[in-house]
Amino acid sequence: MSWLARLHEDIGAARQRDPAARNNLEVLVTYPGIHALLIYRLAHGLAERGWVLLPRLISHFGRWVTGIEIHPRATIGRRLFIDHGMGIVIGETAVIGDDCHLYQEVTLGGTSTRREKRHPTLENGVVVGAGAKIIGAVTIGSHARIGAGSVVISNVPPFATVVGVPGHIVAFTNATNDTVERLPDPEWDRLQDLERRIAELERHAGTAAPGGGFDGGAAPRTTSGEGAP
Repeated sequence: MSWLARLHEDIGAARQRDPAARNNLEVLVTYPGIHALLIYRLAHGLAERGWVLLPRLISHFGRWVTGIEIHPRATIGRRLFIDHGMGIVIGETAVIGDDCHLYQEVTLGGTSTRREKRHPTLENGVVVGAGAKIIGAVTIGSHARIGAGSVVISNVPPFATVVGVPGHIVAFTNATNDTVERLPDPEWDRLQDLERRIAELERHAGTAAPGGGFDGGAAPRTTSGEGAP
């Protein structure tokens, strides 16, 4: 596929997924995600041909211009939409499938210092929320959703929704009818139970204050001593 056809697909993906996009020209000249992908594809093509320094220089220039850092040797599929984009980091061995969606400050980072697969793999249709960090050679299954601010360090099955630090699965999307099936969340249930108990204690304290001295009222007066009638 030619670079022009890829560009046309990228612009179409932006218009489809961003309601703020009005026309192709606006997307082309004002969306940093589009610019970052153009620069990445140039650097990636050179890296695939055996160049070393020049692709890194082009990638560094792209980071300076767009605020998005994509290693030239990362593998990116078709119709990736980078929404806002500032602060995104995509590591050297990261693999991103088709029709994925990344918000700002997403990190696809590595943990190993060896020359091996050390960055995440995102299968087709994955959505990663703002500020999420996916670390290590983990696989995010197709059409999974990673919540904003989550930290994911283990594999995620397809159609799952992950939130939290560390990330845990809270729901699955039914692929047949696009409905969300939520899973029990024991930690959230405990927090809600604790909140209910605190509210109950506050109610008891409020009702006991007038007669029980919880309000720190003055001690009862006596009739003996100086000044007594």
